[in-house]
Amino acid sequence: MKILKYFWLLYYIPIFIWECLKANLDGAFRVIHPDLPINPGIVKVRTTLKSDMGLMILANTLTLKPGTITVDVDKENGFMYIHWADVKSQDIDKATEMLIKHFEDILKRVF
Repeated sequence: MKILKYFWLLYYIPIFIWECLKANLDGAFRVIHPDLPINPGIVKVRTTLKSDMGLMILANTLTLKPGTITVDVDKENGFMYIHWADVKSQDIDKATEMLIKHFEDILKRVF
């Protein structure tokens, strides 16, 4: 059982690296082409993670990705507030899907 958790944690690392690479390329493209519109803002996303370690890893993952910074984690109500450099949706469910769903699905299996 613990070995399976380590497998999922090892699986998480290349997923994070890939998402970080995509975010870096997007940020670099926006710098090279300053006419591209940006829409910065803070969005509220829903998380089902309950463990402190899982929430910390998710929050730090988002902060390490260029273009997003975790502003606050409301563990009691299951929300995170994320500053997003190019807000594509203010809807909680859509923003959750775009920003944290793929990370959260893996972290649920670990924590």
